[in-house]
Amino acid sequence: MIKRTVVHLALLVSSNSVFAQTQPSYAEQIDALFSDISDNIPGCTVGAIKQGELIHQAGYGSANLELNVPLDGNHIHRIASVSKQFTAMAVLLLADEGKIKLEDDIREHLPELRDYKNKVTINSMLGHFSGMGDYDFVDDLTDEKAMDLRSSAGGPFRLGNQDYLSIKEFYDYVKTVPLRRAPDQQWEYSNYAYFLLSMLVEKVSGESLRTYSDKRIFKPLGMKHTFFSDDSTEIVANRASGYSKNKSGEYFTNMTNLFWVGDGGLHTNIEDMLLWDHYFYSPTLGKQPHALLKHFNTPNSQHLTRGSLYANGQGVEEKDNGKVFSHGGGWLGVATHYQRIPDKQLSAIVFCNDDTLNPTEYSKKIIEIISN
Repeated sequence: MIKRTVVHLALLVSSNSVFAQTQPSYAEQIDALFSDISDNIPGCTVGAIKQGELIHQAGYGSANLELNVPLDGNHIHRIASVSKQFTAMAVLLLADEGKIKLEDDIREHLPELRDYKNKVTINSMLGHFSGMGDYDFVDDLTDEKAMDLRSSAGGPFRLGNQDYLSIKEFYDYVKTVPLRRAPDQQWEYSNYAYFLLSMLVEKVSGESLRTYSDKRIFKPLGMKHTFFSDDSTEIVANRASGYSKNKSGEYFTNMTNLFWVGDGGLHTNIEDMLLWDHYFYSPTLGKQPHALLKHFNTPNSQHLTRGSLYANGQGVEEKDNGKVFSHGGGWLGVATHYQRIPDKQLSAIVFCNDDTLNPTEYSKKIIEIISN
């Protein structure tokens, strides 16, 4: 295992202490978690935060197998569904500005959507209890409500790196999709809902989600390397390529060409995520920053998902060490996880460019290490 470390800040312990002589440092313990990731395979970029300090930042594996570029801890990653909390913050900022109310019916602002025959609130979309379906709804023809989206070649649309739709084309499709069930019955994950929230931001603000979030979130927080990538042809400096394995266990390049945003699409790095993490302890966004943050961290409903609640792009659960906020993401060549424990001021960030890895487990183990 070859490791590129940018930051290793260890808590100082007296040199006379037996503990200091025998206990591995945080860096050594975290390095050990990734010891099976060699230099010639994709891997992960990792950040560990304790008491507001980035105590570990490192890259394990390769950012690009073709060019033999190592992950160095600074690379930009597409973070898949970890993006949702940033979409949610953009929506809450619209509400903070008085431009929407979270209990508004989404069709008040997007009247071009089909008539759902039910009130579908913005809050229900933020909290995944709107009754909207997910991407498997596109081609699951065993579901009588599924919509048969076609590719330009005439066959079923393939949600991956084969077919392409612009944001407008995808919106033209999504606005025709019926609800999967009536709203407020249960928690049911919906990427459709979060994509439509990006359309809400655009319609109400007059700016794309990319532009609105840059002006209201990323620039104010100093996040210089973070953006919603809504252009499939743009060049992203220092971006980690994405990889998957075939049935023979060999790696192949696997990067999406679908660039609608809201449900995903955010690109960022560890240093910018540190600034996002800082926000939760020193809120500055919105007209009433502390009230906005409290709202952001409050579950949208009491509908449970695997024993957890959901608050604006964040899973929320009670653990022995306090309330845990977390979210994972997975897409072509991408596997990510970010969790935060405010009571202990601990956070872990794991961005992998190999979608066969399990960043959620890495994240949990990092928290265990830095808790001591």
